[in-house]
Formats: sequence, C-alpha cells, structure tokens
Amino acid sequence: MRYCARCGSEYQDSVEECADCPGNPPLVSTEEMRSRGLPLPHELDTRVFVRAGSAEDPFTAEVYVQLLQDANIPVLVRAGRSGVVDKLTTGNVLPWWEIHVPAEQQVRAATLLEQERLRELATNDEAAAAAEAEERESESPAVPPPSL
Repeated sequence: MRYCARCGSEYQDSVEECADCPGNPPLVSTEEMRSRGLPLPHELDTRVFVRAGSAEDPFTAEVYVQLLQDANIPVLVRAGRSGVVDKLTTGNVLPWWEIHVPAEQQVRAATLLEQERLRELATNDEAAAAAEAEERESESPAVPPPSL
C-alpha cells in the first residue's frame, strides 16, 4: 500500500498521487511514513503537538504551513482568538493563528518559522525603502536643464 504523507489516505500501489489533497502530493511507502514519524491510517496517533510559532493573519499562517509541509513536518493550525469576547474576558489578544507541530520537530520548525519571518521583514523593509525613494523622486521639483 501507498500513503499520503499529508492527509494519511491509503491507496493501492498503482496510484502515484493523492486525490484528496490540494496539489496532489506524491504518495509514499510504509517505510517512508515510518521514517517521517507518521502513523499509518490503522494505527493510533500518539504524537504530542506543541506550539512552534504564531502568525498574525491567515495568509501568513498559510505560508508557514506550506513551509513546514515542504520540510515534511506535520502541522496543525489553531485559531488563537475568536473575537472581541477574548479581549473582554481575559484582557489579552492572542495572535491570530498558532502553529503546532510534533514535539520532536518543535526546534526545527521554530527555526524555519523564524527564518521565514526574518525574510519577510527584510522584504518589507526593502519595499518600504523603495517606496520612500520613489516618493522622494516624484516630489522633487523638476530641475530644468541648464541653458547654454
């Protein structure tokens, strides 16, 4: 049998890709599932998932999930707040999304998430600097060419 490492679906050996997951990821063997620490569909999943990071918005959460899935790290995403009631009852406003991974993958996942966060900050800083430079250029008065 072959399995989808993302959703755990079981397929016949002749099938190459998962029909249930977006992007149709390639199926893997039983040995590959075991090497990734993933349970087979008929086994009890005893992994403990812990928080590896958070995202402020659902789009960033999607980027983080894809990053971890590409690194073969199982991911669960949990909403960190449900609305205004949390702020009123607890006084805290938690991040939008919490990214959870198996405990044994936490350090690796947290490192990947931090690297991605720093890359995004650098990209945002570059975009802001470019926008400021463009604004300065458009605001400066046009200097007529010197007349001879």
